[in-house]
Amino acid sequence: MSGGGSGEKTEKPTDKRRKQARKEGQVARTQELGPWLALASLTLAAPLLLGRELDSLAVLMERALRVIEDPTVPRAGQLLRDAGRHVLTVLVVLGAIVMVISVAGTIAQGGFYLATKSVKPSAKKLNLLQGAKRTFGPHALWEGVKMLLKCSVVGLLVWGAVRATAPLIGTLVPMGVVIHVVSDQTLQLVRTVAIAGIVMAALDYAMNRRRTNKQTKMSKEDVKQEHKQSEGDPLVKSAIRARQHAAARNRMMSDIPLADVVLTNPTHVAVALRYEAERGAPVVVARGAGVIAARIREVAAENRVPLVQDIPLARSLYRSTRVGQEIPPELFAAVAHVLAFVISRRNQGVRGGQHRSPRREADLPAVPPAGRRRRVA
Repeated sequence: MSGGGSGEKTEKPTDKRRKQARKEGQVARTQELGPWLALASLTLAAPLLLGRELDSLAVLMERALRVIEDPTVPRAGQLLRDAGRHVLTVLVVLGAIVMVISVAGTIAQGGFYLATKSVKPSAKKLNLLQGAKRTFGPHALWEGVKMLLKCSVVGLLVWGAVRATAPLIGTLVPMGVVIHVVSDQTLQLVRTVAIAGIVMAALDYAMNRRRTNKQTKMSKEDVKQEHKQSEGDPLVKSAIRARQHAAARNRMMSDIPLADVVLTNPTHVAVALRYEAERGAPVVVARGAGVIAARIREVAAENRVPLVQDIPLARSLYRSTRVGQEIPPELFAAVAHVLAFVISRRNQGVRGGQHRSPRREADLPAVPPAGRRRRVA
């Protein structure tokens, strides 16, 4: 049996696929982590907050007794305003703490994002089969197990707290001690429940992350298609490069009639040079090997551009130059010798034709391969 078809999703999602999944709302996160973190934070801040609130409540009670001794509408109104302002401040502070911690817990799971695609109308959302899978599928089963687990854990913790404080109720223990113990036990209970909730939220996040990773996996064919879309089809890119090279060759061939001389190998390599005194060094207007060299020779012959056979000079120019570049300084003397010969023939009224090089020196200076030498416009 084969190891898997091309449609099997076994590959990790690419960055583009992850971004697309975020837009569709496929992000690993749990909605419970933020509230549980907020509740745990409140249990840590509760002793300080309760101490301050008890002091404030004592002050308000004292003011209320004084108002009762001498009741007037302005004093009663001022007391109510102060009490309302104090309650509102407490509620705003607690609400801000809960909101900030909840939002921070949500952002920590995957950052802030807008699932733009998830709010758009879609026929898939009306698919009864997909709805049945969401209702009775593995995700729904996990939600049910998670609810039972939370209820069981909270129930056990509450039972343990009640069992610990039950012996104090109905005994001769002073009521202040009972209230102090019960309040401590209640605070500890809420804190323990919050910690248990955080643990369960972390487990829920792990399950959601596993499910999201599974949903966003890609097949090998998907990866290939995405690569083609982002990088371009190799066949199309090859065709574009071929057209670009053809266009460059056509431009090069159109410049050959402007050349002063074409140095040949005589059959394998051809380099066309143009010299203008105001520009300084001669410039390569065309170069090529094999078929391109043969075409350069044909165009040069048709336009009566002299062909000079100089095997070492032609090879050296071909290796060390590109079209549009000036010739290297090491070859100035050799090329000047050839250009002087061509110009003298032109002054005598002889144009075109094939000639042997007037140079007699077989050796040329060593020239490095063509690099980023300055191009001439």
